[in-house]
Amino acid sequence: MSTPDDAYLQWLESQSMLTAARERARLYAGQARLWQRPYAQARPRDASAIASVWFTAYPASIVTREGGSVLQAMGDEGLWHALSELGVQGIHNGPTKRSGGLRGHDFTPTIDGNFDRISFGIDPALGTEEEMLQLSRMAAAHNAVVIDDIIPAHTGKGPDFRLAEMAYGDYPGLYHMVEIREEDWELLPEVPPGRDSVNLLPPDVDRLKDKHYIVGQLQRVIFFEPGVKETDWSATAPVTGADGKVRRWVYLHYFKEGQPSLNWLDPTFAAQQLIIGDALHAIDVTGARVLRLDANGFLGVERRAEGTAWSEGHPLSVTGNQLLAGAIRKAGGFSFQELNLTIDDIAAMSHGGADLSYDFITRPAYHHALLTGDTEFLRLMMREVHAFGIDPASLIHALQNHDELTLELVHFWTLHAYDQYHYHGQTLPGSILREHIREEMYERLTGEHAPYNLKFVTNGVACTTASVITAALGIRDLDAITPADIEQIQRLHILLVMFNAMQPGVFALSGWDMVGALPLAPEQVEHLMGDGDTRWIHRGAYDLADLDPDADTSAEGLPRARSLYGSLASQLQSPGSFACQLKRILSVRRAYDIAASRQILIPDVQTRGLLVMVHELPADKGVQITALNFGAEPISETLCLPGIAPGPVVDIINERVEGDLTEDCQLTVNLDPYEGLALRVVSTALAM
Repeated sequence: MSTPDDAYLQWLESQSMLTAARERARLYAGQARLWQRPYAQARPRDASAIASVWFTAYPASIVTREGGSVLQAMGDEGLWHALSELGVQGIHNGPTKRSGGLRGHDFTPTIDGNFDRISFGIDPALGTEEEMLQLSRMAAAHNAVVIDDIIPAHTGKGPDFRLAEMAYGDYPGLYHMVEIREEDWELLPEVPPGRDSVNLLPPDVDRLKDKHYIVGQLQRVIFFEPGVKETDWSATAPVTGADGKVRRWVYLHYFKEGQPSLNWLDPTFAAQQLIIGDALHAIDVTGARVLRLDANGFLGVERRAEGTAWSEGHPLSVTGNQLLAGAIRKAGGFSFQELNLTIDDIAAMSHGGADLSYDFITRPAYHHALLTGDTEFLRLMMREVHAFGIDPASLIHALQNHDELTLELVHFWTLHAYDQYHYHGQTLPGSILREHIREEMYERLTGEHAPYNLKFVTNGVACTTASVITAALGIRDLDAITPADIEQIQRLHILLVMFNAMQPGVFALSGWDMVGALPLAPEQVEHLMGDGDTRWIHRGAYDLADLDPDADTSAEGLPRARSLYGSLASQLQSPGSFACQLKRILSVRRAYDIAASRQILIPDVQTRGLLVMVHELPADKGVQITALNFGAEPISETLCLPGIAPGPVVDIINERVEGDLTEDCQLTVNLDPYEGLALRVVSTALAM
């Protein structure tokens, strides 16, 4: 193996994100614009005031005009007329920057939906920088903002990683990677032909820890798949460095092998430079106002004398996020974290960190309520939000995500495994409660009951919102769905909309939700699932604006998902459609400023399928009550709502009087199966 020539090294450096970040930083150094905004504290209500209803796009799934790009489709004027009519105030693009890897001078494709970033430039497969700017302008013309992505925990195997393998400059300091002495290469497995690295088995990791090379096995293996990923560590093949020395490295990757983890406490501080530079680029160049911090809870890892390494809930993650979120606020943006860890971690990382947090706390719980017709676990989780001092207005309450429906319930697995919880008349430790909930959900959501949904490794289930609903309704064969079934599916979908939209914070929904997408058949995306990644079945293509009604695939080649509701454009022309009902709910949400309300009560109820949320509206608009029936039977129940002043109760969606909240704080609600009511007590003052 020959030493890389200077021309190649210089080319790699010119293509690297670290170089781009340092160039971006120079535009801020010594400039007054860094001192015009508060930055130390998270400002969730200011962030949601910019945009409290988000459309979460997924670039690989978007159908384009024939010959058009994904970014052109996302910036289409007709689409934006429809989104604006619906009430959307922000578009979360999903990751659009070049991702994947690099071999020689050849770029290789993304292995994880562009979550393996290798450049600040737009992915040519998705469009151009000018088209990204046009999307920002189109959003602004419709009083909406662009929401972009930052990936603080890892990159792909692009120029930065290749320079790190070559021990060039500060680049090895970017990653949690360790050079293995040649006399110890016998501890490393051979790299198979055609590969540049190989995953280590647990005994390999233990031996390297004993040799004091690495911190050892982590607390859990995300994306665990036998024979593919059994630990979070991989070894490179021999690589000739810039100095002519041949090296083998072992590197950490919380996620896939092609997503090497960044080192947030290396003396070079190269990782901080790279990620903050990426954030500044998104704000300055692509016009983003809000940035997602993806997988931001995995910035610290530390050796422990006994057991696994400390890799979750680490203080360095808190510190790293404070630095990153503070820099974003300094530059005029806001951030949110997509953090599936304990509620403790979500709360801790919000103190000076990201302004908003994705609601992983109630997301599995509201799906559990729908699948079982029982809201007790959902009420438990909503009360945990308050117990940990989290303002529901700081959460992003979402429908379908590009990821799986996570059933990890990490909160009950790690820190709170031995805490006691009252559930169904019993007192259970967190670990037992977790297993009970997981078993119920897996049984109802996969296998014999719903063969169209697939387990996603040990994390959860690959499914769409519509296929969660079909499972809840006992529909086994998606090909046998009737028009009456679609009407019922739509009814349950609206119930889930009301749960997420009729509470403070941000409401987010995907293109898959808007069209009522069903999962793809596994054989349609078999070529993408070789590493066990079943999530591709719920990422089918969709066409919101009828850009190409005859297209069978997205521009990225994903097969078109079956749509139960039709395009957004066609639905808005049809009263009673899912989109028209959604539009009405969002207009009421906006009229009463529910996003800015304060959640004051999650009352006890007698009926297992009933959930009630009570909110104090801003600007002395009174009290708003959302009552939801997650069950298949009608409900009539008298609620006790202490501390709320009596008065007439109005249905604010259907604009009719529903009854009265009495002097003794009693309110009777009547709900049909899977019905939701949004009520307002007309009195303008709270009782003392």
